[in-house]
Amino acid sequence: MNLGILFLETLSSGVITPEEMDWVANHQRDFSRIEEATALKLGRLLDRGLIQLGCRI
Repeated sequence: MNLGILFLETLSSGVITPEEMDWVANHQRDFSRIEEATALKLGRLLDRGLIQLGCRI
């Protein structure tokens, strides 16, 4: 999985799956600075309710 692709899919659908969240959490130590910023952006979007945790159809 690639964080950039995951970010774009999540933005377009408005949903991130629990498995994708697990992947992000488990690979944080391997992220570059840009990927860290992207992961933070995902978290902020979740906090605001602009992205929902659920199942993508």
